[in-house]
Amino acid sequence: MKRTILYIALVVAFFGCANGQSKTGDYAPAKLPAVKPGEAVATFAGGCFWAMSESMSELRGVNQVISGFAGGSTKNPTYDDVCTKTTGHAETVQVYYDPKVISYEKLAEAFFYAHNPTELNYQGPDQGDDYRSAVFYRTPEEKAILLTLVKTINASKHYNAPIVTQVVPFTVFYPAENYHQGYYKLHINDQSGEFNAGYLRAVSEPKVLKMRAAEKAQLKPEFQKM
Repeated sequence: MKRTILYIALVVAFFGCANGQSKTGDYAPAKLPAVKPGEAVATFAGGCFWAMSESMSELRGVNQVISGFAGGSTKNPTYDDVCTKTTGHAETVQVYYDPKVISYEKLAEAFFYAHNPTELNYQGPDQGDDYRSAVFYRTPEEKAILLTLVKTINASKHYNAPIVTQVVPFTVFYPAENYHQGYYKLHINDQSGEFNAGYLRAVSEPKVLKMRAAEKAQLKPEFQKM
């Protein structure tokens, strides 16, 4: 039984987020959208950005989510660069949202429930600091909100171990290639075997479902029924 479980884990890891390049995708980096009047921006890293992007995009008040990289030293990294684990970057999402509809606190709360923030430098089968849990705050107020949330969630015993999420100041965000944008929504039901639907169903979908269950009141109407 243990050998079977190990085999399944290895297969999932091999066909996971770090091996998700599309043969037909656009390899040019996505363009960052202009921030609209009254719009705010938040930046989170919580494992493979395919699941995190979908989770955050399902929240009411979220206008757009861009997958990319942050937290490292390499300028303008490609996905292949980050996968070498030498850039210092983590797979990250940048969220463009309306603070009149959803607060930064609720957005950050959803982030903590959209992955496992107690896993240090990995998420499930995805190993390495490029899958680390991190939040990049822009203001002292955001930092205070994050630290309070960490204390609150730890005290609630929602997780069996303490949160290890890095709470660090925002410096720069680099968008990933176009084919990574909206990857979950585009390929979760793909049957061709070309776009890692098996990985999405085995690893990404449970994260999305976990966030939906924890933050049902914050979801857009079309996702509250799912």
